[in-house]
Amino acid sequence: MEPVSRSAWMTLAVVSVAVFMVAMELTIIALALPDIRAALTGTTPAALSWVVNAYSIVVAALLLLSGWLADRYGRRRVFRSGLALFALGSVAAGASTSIEMLIAARALQAIGGSMQYPAGMALLLDAFPRSRHQTAIGVWGATGGLAAALGPALGAVLIEAFGWRAVFYVNVPVALTALVVGARVLPESLGSPAPVRSARGPLGPGEAPETRVDMIGVPLASVGVGAVILGIVQGEAWGWGSAPTVGSFVIGALLVAAFAWRSRRHPAPLFDLDLLRIRSFVLGNVGSLFFALGFFALLVPLPSFIQEVWGWSALETGLAYSIGPLVSFLVAPQAGRLADRIGNSPLLTVGSACGVAGLLWLLFTISTEPSLGRLLVATVLVGVSAGTGFSQLVGAALRDIPPQRYAMATAGRTTFFQLSVAFAIAVAFALIGRPPSPAAELAAFKRVWVLCTGGYLCNLVLFTIIYPRRQVLPGKWSR
Repeated sequence: MEPVSRSAWMTLAVVSVAVFMVAMELTIIALALPDIRAALTGTTPAALSWVVNAYSIVVAALLLLSGWLADRYGRRRVFRSGLALFALGSVAAGASTSIEMLIAARALQAIGGSMQYPAGMALLLDAFPRSRHQTAIGVWGATGGLAAALGPALGAVLIEAFGWRAVFYVNVPVALTALVVGARVLPESLGSPAPVRSARGPLGPGEAPETRVDMIGVPLASVGVGAVILGIVQGEAWGWGSAPTVGSFVIGALLVAAFAWRSRRHPAPLFDLDLLRIRSFVLGNVGSLFFALGFFALLVPLPSFIQEVWGWSALETGLAYSIGPLVSFLVAPQAGRLADRIGNSPLLTVGSACGVAGLLWLLFTISTEPSLGRLLVATVLVGVSAGTGFSQLVGAALRDIPPQRYAMATAGRTTFFQLSVAFAIAVAFALIGRPPSPAAELAAFKRVWVLCTGGYLCNLVLFTIIYPRRQVLPGKWSR
């Protein structure tokens, strides 16, 4: 196995600190929403939901553009710019005097977040030899899992001690530290020379690659993906058959289709559709959809069940809820090291089997009577599935990607993952509805858990039978 340089480990540290900050922000902000509503006059429930949704929509809408910018203008430059914007957005969010200002600040945070993901992953994969990619991705994913585990408890402490503004201000020193250290240790890397097309087809020897971004494709992709996410996250509030929801889906589908048509013909597309000829990339993304249905449709609504049916406090729920992410944090680095030897698919198979076991345990043992022991069995099993899922799905999708396309492929993969997570959560809450009694609520949640079991079962089949075992050499894309 190839040795890893000190600079590669430093790159991993900086990129992991950034993902820790972003992941923690996503887990602690939910705890601050009641205090935000009380502090900012005129805040309606719909406006409050946009504090969360604005981030998801803007991130998903800008990922493809951020990936192109990273490949074209430098991954370190884009990554550090994203850190700076995220810090600036955090300051603005903490200083907000109105709900409108807070939503705008969250959008600014999202712009910074969208720049960090593809550029950071490209820097990481560039720094490590290909034989050690899974180890690096495993540590990166474990850092996100640790943030998810610490988020609820840390958020509760910050809010109790300093108020809701602290959940935003806490990002600033982290981002500034990553900026300063990153300036010293992160190497610059570009995606060129990229295998772009000329108007006549693939470039021939001696032909210069096209460097102009597709200025028509940028709004098509950004607005199209944003419209789809908008329809998903607002579908329950607006009504799934309402004109705004249907209109969002129709507009989004038309714009995404136009973007695909445009990308096929432009010499420098925002997303190279030839990446969809890489079988491992496509199947890794399909696995992300099934994983989102199995994991996020379970974990996001679960605190509502624990508090509303079992009557636990927010602190009790947060502590019990953090066990799964903590298990994920412990498992992910070991899974990454093992994946460098045996590949992603065996680990994803094991993780999917653990997910199925955890969901079946929930379905057959959980009742309206509280039981920490029964809950912990399920959350530990699902935590193992996450530890062998998050990072391994990233590795499975990016396994055969050529180095010059790391940022673009990461952006495409993360965009699809954002869509999958939003879809899974929306479906889960639509299935739960507004049950009139604890017994009815348990029955509604069990319908969701059946869906989650199906998601993990699909991944079990996908990575046991369908996903290609043999790695493709860089530049030789599988069809």
